Parts: sequence; structure tokens; C-alpha cells
Amino acid sequence: MRPVLPGDVAAAACALLALPMRKRPGAMLEMLHRAEAADRYRRALGRAHPRWGTGSLASAALQLPRRDEPFLDDPDYVDCMLTVFAALKARQGRCRPSPTRG
Repeated sequence: MRPVLPGDVAAAACALLALPMRKRPGAMLEMLHRAEAADRYRRALGRAHPRWGTGSLASAALQLPRRDEPFLDDPDYVDCMLTVFAALKARQGRCRPSPTRG
């Protein structure tokens, strides 16, 4: 999967907002799997995956139904963002650390 930027988190959270709370953790994991698969496809074939995009989390999320982005003080949106961050943190524990920038 490509490096995660703030827009990736927002796109994923907006996709989660369109789902019932109980389905959000599984949907988040599926978005990560799709982004990872799309990135492998992109690196191997030199083009975006036809269904899941370029390998970014946002490109995987934008293929799903989603709600418009609310303000950051919306409690449901905050919960969705926390779900995204928790999945990203758990993924870091399974993946090799990326090299430091600078």
C-alpha cells in the first residue's frame, strides 16, 4: 500500500460513515487489503488496478459508497476516523517499518 496521507484517512472514514457501526471494522480491513492488492498490481503492471485504484487507501475507499465529509466535531465521524487509525496502527505492527524521512 502506498504511504497514507490525511486525505486517505478522510476518504476511508467517509466510506465507513455509510455503513452501520457493526460493519465498519471489517470494511476497514477490506479497504486495506484492496489498497495493498492494488499497489502490488500497479507495481507489477505499471497501471492502476481497474477496480481498486492506484494502491492508496483513498483510491480503494473512493470505489465504495460514502457520505460527504462532516466537520471534525461529528462524533460518528470521529468514531470512523478512530477505526481507520486503529486499523493503520495494527497494520504497522504486522508490516516492516518504513524508512524514516529526512
